[in-house]
Amino acid sequence: MNAARKIVVVGGGPAGVAAALAARQQDAAAEVVLLNDEQHEPYEKPPLSKAVLAGTVMPADAPIAGPKGVAGAGVALRSGTRVATIDRDARAVVTGADERIGYDALVLATGSVNRVLPLFPVGRKGIYYLRTEAEARALKAHLHQSRSLLVIGGGLIGLEVAASAAELGVSTTVIEVAPRILARVCDEETSDLIAERHRARGVTIHIGAAATALSELADGRLAVETATGDTLTADLIVVGIGAAPDDGLAKAAELATQDGIIVDERGRTSDPSIFAAGDCTRFPGPHGPVRLENWRHAQEHGAIAGRNAAGGDVAYTLPPSFWSEQYDMYIQGVGWPVAAPSARVRSALAGAAVAKTRAPKCRASWIAAWPTPLPPASTRTVSPSRRRARVISMCQAVRNVSGNAAAWTKSTCGGIATRFASGTDRRSA
Repeated sequence: MNAARKIVVVGGGPAGVAAALAARQQDAAAEVVLLNDEQHEPYEKPPLSKAVLAGTVMPADAPIAGPKGVAGAGVALRSGTRVATIDRDARAVVTGADERIGYDALVLATGSVNRVLPLFPVGRKGIYYLRTEAEARALKAHLHQSRSLLVIGGGLIGLEVAASAAELGVSTTVIEVAPRILARVCDEETSDLIAERHRARGVTIHIGAAATALSELADGRLAVETATGDTLTADLIVVGIGAAPDDGLAKAAELATQDGIIVDERGRTSDPSIFAAGDCTRFPGPHGPVRLENWRHAQEHGAIAGRNAAGGDVAYTLPPSFWSEQYDMYIQGVGWPVAAPSARVRSALAGAAVAKTRAPKCRASWIAAWPTPLPPASTRTVSPSRRRARVISMCQAVRNVSGNAAAWTKSTCGGIATRFASGTDRRSA
């Protein structure tokens, strides 16, 4: 009689949880252990920059695996467990407490870490980075006592934080070194539309502006000088300039890495018994190896790696996508970018929203949607039923323009809409 397979998953984010759950589904007899370095049931991180900062939910309100947690699916969770090294010869991981945990298959889902600007060191008073619930709690406490905020970086995280602060009545400024916001995320027209909505909410945006100096004023505020000669002051600063793969564990184990852990289309690393998934990986894309940093990729890639670690044989072929919520805008993107895209409006969504597809054969498509006009923030309310209907409309439009109905089923759209309607699970990346 063969012994049960033991699968160890390192990382408590969406990729790690999806890998653990998928491994159990693939092999119900397997022993699946999830090692999480945080002292919590794995939680959704997208709300950290939105509803958590607003004070309407807590991270514990949105467990990734649902109310029963990963234990409800038969996965053994080890919280507060940091993996220090991998002993590939012995097929074991060694924790920070010097405990050895053996495995038949290992899945690395270590995620990513914040890119840090030396000018804005981690831990300096009034400077925040956002990746964990502890960082979100600290930022929320300071934000709710502040009158002004400076955001360094005009990407999704920076803009979500800016939107949350503006809705709290905090005077907010964003500086972005690129010629426009969201330059790595969407086309120029869409980024201009989003910038316009931020400015309508009172957010000041400086583009083509690099921070060159930081000082503290006598009253405790922080002052930032830019290369354009401006001096911007704020009670606190949030830095959101992207993330780097957390591949240090893999490097130390001498797995193949290149700005991320190199994996094949099945999530397998250069060691046949070790798989990897999510933000920490570089996987085969249509034009060569690529990294992605978003929730849906992490979840789907993790599920593929988990299934294959448990004996499956499934390739990862889903197109990339992202979702962001800023004010009552729902911004969705699907597909791979191409060098010379075309563009046309495919359909107008309810509430004067915009849906458009870009590039031949829908190799890349973008959607931006919002109701028009917006009532004043102080009086605006959106019922769960209206929120759900809007999200279903957007999700169905994404399916129509993406050319991949399998990835955006009616069930998928309904599930996403239900979570958004509750206000506790707002997904983005």
